Amino acid sequence: MANIVPDSFKNELFLSTHNFSSTAGNTFKLALYSTVTAFSSVTTTAYTATNEVSGTGYTATGASLTNLGSTVAQNISFVDFSDVTFSTATITASAALIYNTTNSGKAVVVLDFGGNKTSTNGDFTIQFPAANSTSAIIRIS
Repeated sequence: MANIVPDSFKNELFLSTHNFSSTAGNTFKLALYSTVTAFSSVTTTAYTATNEVSGTGYTATGASLTNLGSTVAQNISFVDFSDVTFSTATITASAALIYNTTNSGKAVVVLDFGGNKTSTNGDFTIQFPAANSTSAIIRIS
């Protein structure tokens, strides 16, 4: 399965619900999940605690993301976040949800890890792809 951009997020862009400005934008978080099947369709609308991982080094609702802002290159707009690490973590996750905490936990994107990823008393790091028009985690063309 590929990453999922919920229909609600697409519509909310037209309603100015999400602000990705790096200086005065909304606050975004990333929560980890034990299964991606909870997000198997584009109908995801908001953060949920259902199937969220638990374990040492992970706190419910996930971690705040550092928003690096939005850019346009080659007629494609994209956003980027700094990598996030759950330190000394003992967890297994197969998916993540980026959501907007400023606006009632509204869903932005579901990330499918393509299988279980595990850390045992070590760092669990989400490394975002290069911030460019062909690789950024969220792109609109």
